[in-house]
Parts: sequence; structure tokens; C-alpha cells
Amino acid sequence: MERINQTSSVSEFILLGLSSRPEDQKPLFVLFLTVYLITLTGNLLIILAIRSDPQLQTPMYFFLSFLSFTDICFTTTVVPEMLMNFLSEKKTISYAGCLTQMYFLYALGNSDSCLLAVMAFDRYVAICDPFRYVTAMSHHHCVLLVAFSCSFPHLHSLLHTLLLNRLTFCDSNVIHHFLCDLNPLLKLSCSSIFVNEIVIMAEGPIVLVTPFLCIVFSYARILVTVLKIPSAAGKRKAFSTCGSHLTVVTLFYGSIFYVYLQPLSTYTVKDHMATIVYTVLSSMLNPFIYSLKNKDLKRGLRKLMGKRRS
Repeated sequence: MERINQTSSVSEFILLGLSSRPEDQKPLFVLFLTVYLITLTGNLLIILAIRSDPQLQTPMYFFLSFLSFTDICFTTTVVPEMLMNFLSEKKTISYAGCLTQMYFLYALGNSDSCLLAVMAFDRYVAICDPFRYVTAMSHHHCVLLVAFSCSFPHLHSLLHTLLLNRLTFCDSNVIHHFLCDLNPLLKLSCSSIFVNEIVIMAEGPIVLVTPFLCIVFSYARILVTVLKIPSAAGKRKAFSTCGSHLTVVTLFYGSIFYVYLQPLSTYTVKDHMATIVYTVLSSMLNPFIYSLKNKDLKRGLRKLMGKRRS
């Protein structure tokens, strides 16, 4: 009974956000509202362009459309709560709301990670084993890959959410962050977090690093294959299909590894910027990165905008 009373004593958390200065709140609200609207518009245009153009009905664009959809959901998990806090004096989030945000943060973030690995595998098969591409990347197989990428991360997220829910929060309820992330919440617990830390060290890196290793393996094989192509034009064509994806991978994983592949004791406010990169900025930049040098996608977007004007 005592444990239940202690746990229920924290019914809400206070998110300190990016800045405590009142004069910063409205500019930050305008900035992140703009970023959020650009993210929604850019990713939605990518999805509509792919769905409406028959020439974009290929596995690569099939995966890209789901990545854009996941990015919309991922950013929506974080930014609306930030916007409300910028204009609110209390800056609170309920206990249930905090755990819910953390659940979707990890589920959707790892879905992004798995989809990026699937897209790397798609490029690997297309370049290294083109004669088996139609069979290996059939529509049935693509659906299964997407289904796994979007469902397995929910089990990972559910595990950490349930382990966090068993902890006692009886002291401070102030989170030194702009969202409900696992590490800041563990720092607030006044009960033992030994089990949580063991699971984070044992299971966390597997879920986080395995998709990245798949990407590294795929691009290592791609590099070896491309270097064997005799013509410079053939090499440029092969690399051009991978450049955008590699840029997104570097942006996404670089910031995630900076935040999560470090001991809990070293987690500080300095990690806020890296968190913004993978939760907000990468989702906003992905549509621009993928469409910048992609002639097929740019043509699809022009056709889509032409239909809307007519």
C-alpha cells in the first residue's frame, strides 16, 4: 500500500523545455510551428506524389512513402506538446501522458530506424543482385518488411514503458528536457533502476545498432560492387540512387548514437540539440533530401502540383 501511495504522489511531470526565459517562448513557438507545418506538408506531398504516379510504384518509393508517414507521426508525438508548453505557464504533462509520449517516441523512432535498414537492403539487392530483384522485392515481401518494421519496435517500446511504470517517483517531478525520454525519467526515480539499466544495456543496443549494422553491411557490399563497374557513368548512376539515403542515415543515426550510446550518468542538457535533430529536424529535412537530386520524385511532385492547379 505504501508503494502505491508513493507512486501515485506524482500525477504529473514538469517539462522545463528548451528555455526558461519568458521572452524566448513565443519565438520558439513560431520556429517550431513553422518546422512542424513544413514537416507535415513536405512528407504529405511525398506520400501523395508516390501514390498518384504509376512510375513511382516501385519498392524504393513504397518504403519511402511509409518512412514519410512514420516521420509525420514521429514529429506529431513531440512537437504539439512542445508548442503547448511554449504558451503555457505550468508546462506540465500528466503521468499517463508522459509514458504515452515516451512509448510512441521509441516505437516510431525505431520504426524509422528499421525502415532505413529496409531501404538500404532494397538498394543492396537492386545494385548487387539485380536479376533477383523482382523476386526478392516482390510486393508481398515489401509488405512483410514494412509490417515487421512498424510492429516489432512497439514490443521494444512496450517493454521499456512497462519497466518504467513499475518505478516509484516520490521526489522531484521536474524533467530537464522538452519531452518525456527514458534517461531523464530514470534520473527522477527514487526506487532501484537496476533492472531498467540492465535491459537498456542488454536489449537497447541490439534494437538500436542491429538496423545500423544492416545498413553498413548493405553499403559495404554496394561499394564493392560499384567499384567493379568499369564506366564512370555507371558508377555515378549507382551512387546517385544511394546518396540521399546515406545523408538521411547519417543525420538520423549520428544524433541518436550521440544521445543514447552513453552512460545514464553522463546524460546532460547538452543532449537536447541532438534530440531535436532526430525527432524534429530529420523528419523535416527528409522530403527535401530525397527529392533534391531525384528526377523521378521531382517529376511526380510536379505532376501532383499540376493536378491540384487544374
